[in-house]
Amino acid sequence: MTGAKALFEALKAEGVRDIFGIPGGAIIPAYDALYDETEIRHILTRHEQAAAHAADGYARAIGRPGVCLTTSGPGATNLTTGILNAYMDSSPVVAISGQMPNSVLGSDAFQEADMLSIMLPITKHNFIIRNIVDLPTIIRLAFKTATTGRPGPVHIDLPKDVQVSEADLNIPAQVDYPKLIKLDPDPEDVRKAVKLLVEAEQPVIYAGGGVIWSSASAEVVALAELLGAPVVTSLMGKGVIPEDHPLALGMLGMHGRMAANLAVSECDVLLGVGVRFSDRATGDVRHFAPRAKIIHIDIDQVELGKNVRVDLPIIGDAKRTLTEIIKGLKLQVKRGRTSDWLQKMKKMREELAPRMDYDEVPTKPQRVIKEIMSVLSDDAIIVTEVGQCQMWAAHFYVVKKPRHFISSGGLGTMGFGFPASMGVKIARPECDVVNIAGDGSFLMNSQELATVVENKINVVSCIFNNRYLGMVKQWQDLFYQKRRSAVCLGRVPDFVKLAKAYGAWGDRASRPSEIAPKLREALSCGKPAILDIPIDPDEHVLPMVPAGGRLDEPILT
Repeated sequence: MTGAKALFEALKAEGVRDIFGIPGGAIIPAYDALYDETEIRHILTRHEQAAAHAADGYARAIGRPGVCLTTSGPGATNLTTGILNAYMDSSPVVAISGQMPNSVLGSDAFQEADMLSIMLPITKHNFIIRNIVDLPTIIRLAFKTATTGRPGPVHIDLPKDVQVSEADLNIPAQVDYPKLIKLDPDPEDVRKAVKLLVEAEQPVIYAGGGVIWSSASAEVVALAELLGAPVVTSLMGKGVIPEDHPLALGMLGMHGRMAANLAVSECDVLLGVGVRFSDRATGDVRHFAPRAKIIHIDIDQVELGKNVRVDLPIIGDAKRTLTEIIKGLKLQVKRGRTSDWLQKMKKMREELAPRMDYDEVPTKPQRVIKEIMSVLSDDAIIVTEVGQCQMWAAHFYVVKKPRHFISSGGLGTMGFGFPASMGVKIARPECDVVNIAGDGSFLMNSQELATVVENKINVVSCIFNNRYLGMVKQWQDLFYQKRRSAVCLGRVPDFVKLAKAYGAWGDRASRPSEIAPKLREALSCGKPAILDIPIDPDEHVLPMVPAGGRLDEPILT
């Protein structure tokens, strides 16, 4: 068979049924083979960055690699923002790009780019297929790499001559992964962790995206209930514990819940699981959890002690490690123990709960989130753009299941949400998928309205429309004497007309009372939809911990 045919046979062997991409000269042989393919659906996006984000959203929603396919040169370089986004958030994306024939590599041929070098620092691994006989094994190894240990993106450069070459090929049943991954924790580390947790009077669990990738949410909840410990999450960890659970305090960090930030500031033992302790979560590390012994569980040794001091680092898979800790605790702790600490956390959670019932016009974003929550079921999946809209969603939206809140964390990529929501809807067609967007971020990839309409991908984008690059404006207001430089987006476009121009549903909710009924209409209209929601342009995301500030000293007004 040809290399192009072998590519799709190898992808099918990995269970791939959906691919996002755009063809071009260097990948035409693969797309010619795709013409006869009946088991793989190809979604033609309108920009390669969107293809990468869609594959990323797909992966996060379903827990398996998303795949994108592009041509060489500018087609491949357009992937880089989306691939770096996946890398920062540990999302398994397999990106395949066409390349010039091996015989002309290095000659600056038309649409040639050294993708091996470009992708090297932003992928978990990077392959170039020099010979057709290596193709099936490399495809298998790419998927194995993307999903083994800490997940991450993998890039494959596929020269045109390899695509058209022919050989007798077999898809290997399995391949060896050359890197040793430590999944099981050391028993001595587990014993030490149990001892610290048993002796703790004011414990807190800090859960991140690694818990979701390890499918360890149930273990986090079980540990919290057994220990009587409140749970805070990172942005990537939203949904690890149902956020209406009595022990859930919400997101930690710069735009986190006050109860979460104060709990970490006062705790005596902090158990971090599958988190990076990023600067947005910790603030000034000199004052982060100052009284606490910190236990850090992570499958990636590089993360242990990288950003904060750690008293007990534990290398291991989150699910396996938590399972062993729970076993040890059950021998020493009575389930659901109560304490003054827990009562204090309960009181703090209630007293510091955010207000959301504003009636003003223009609508307050808090009220918008409240109205969206009143319409959507627990099974709906929220995807966000980046900026103020993202932080309002992260702060106020109550998520009850893992993989039901999807956002760009480490890279903070404007333009992520809309194409990611396409991938989410393809992966989970039975779920309502709502993209919480800002006008500026949505416009970064608004061309994908063509993609969702042509492919009947019925996602709803609720645009928090303040006509500003809102988060930059907020920083200028708070830290640059309100010198609003280059942040006003003006009055165009009219998002309702834009939606209708593409053949999507579009409407505007100008008052709080209009949001819920119009969102219901958007969800039931049978089309992709935009709900334009004008919001107060002067509203900030508060509380806010200034960059490098202390979690217990936020800006409140």
